[in-house]
Amino acid sequence: MAKYEAKMKETESSVIEFIETVDSPKKREDAYKLLEIFSEATGYEAKMWGPSIIGFGSYHYKYATGHEGDAPLVGFSPRKAKISLYVTTGDSERDAILEKIGKHTSGKACVYINKVTDIDVEVLKELINRSITFLQETYGS
Repeated sequence: MAKYEAKMKETESSVIEFIETVDSPKKREDAYKLLEIFSEATGYEAKMWGPSIIGFGSYHYKYATGHEGDAPLVGFSPRKAKISLYVTTGDSERDAILEKIGKHTSGKACVYINKVTDIDVEVLKELINRSITFLQETYGS
């Protein structure tokens, strides 16, 4: 059986060059705001993960199935429809924090927002910090 190749890998691509390719001027502006928010909240340098995710920090995961890999601790992606915020799953505090964040929808691994002005930035920072703590406690670092 071939070894699984992770689609999401840290790359040497420029975060700024990627943001500059975002079509919508408003989404591009929000991407720069989020870059500042995530950088300040995490203390990590932004790195590109795959072609479209801006990630901060990293951790190594290993599932019971034997599948393992690396992923950013937190990140975001200014997608065409919505902005995806990659914050952890599995944390019991996540839902309580999300109730305070403002206008959003959420999936298993992402929180989706239309624009930064729809959310409370301080609550986003709390969610970022909680996500990092949860992942470091779960996977070590």
